[in-house]
Amino acid sequence: MSRIKIVGVSGGLSSPSRTLSLVQLAVERIAKAAGEAGIAVRTDVIDVASLDGIGALRARPAAAPVEAAFEAVESADLLVVGSPVYKGSYSGLFKHFIDFVDYRGLVGVPVALLATGGSDRHALAIEHQLRPLFAFFQAQPLGTGVFFTEREFADGAVAAGLAEQRFERLVEEAVHALSGRRRGARDLTGAAA
Repeated sequence: MSRIKIVGVSGGLSSPSRTLSLVQLAVERIAKAAGEAGIAVRTDVIDVASLDGIGALRARPAAAPVEAAFEAVESADLLVVGSPVYKGSYSGLFKHFIDFVDYRGLVGVPVALLATGGSDRHALAIEHQLRPLFAFFQAQPLGTGVFFTEREFADGAVAAGLAEQRFERLVEEAVHALSGRRRGARDLTGAAA
């Protein structure tokens, strides 16, 4: 049985990065819940800021580690993407990375949308920035997107209460989407036989 591939992409610029921590936590929780549902997964997390030379990239193919990051995104069964929100939008480096992703590689791929920001004034960035970006790729953003301020996500932990409920809903939706992709792959394999 082949493993379902979950790829996280963090567009955070700082180090340490709260956004990277959130993406890593989401990937871990989704992988754990998928395993409990009998779905074999493998995971990869890409920290865009740590990709050497990404800011100067002008065309593909890129240097091996950067090209491997693009190929991981383009072959994912589920994407978990996160960006800090600056002035109402995702980070420029995150957008620069996404600009080089082959748009055909994301058609139909479920995408969990995450964002972090300094205040709730940026919460609609998921709906007004990230969701349309992945709709362009004909990807399938999950219904629940998660935006957290520092009081809702700090030190690698989601605050109890509504923040935790939203996060768990995103995890459930991601596992449901993976179940559908696994069934679809099985159906295609059976039809080919």
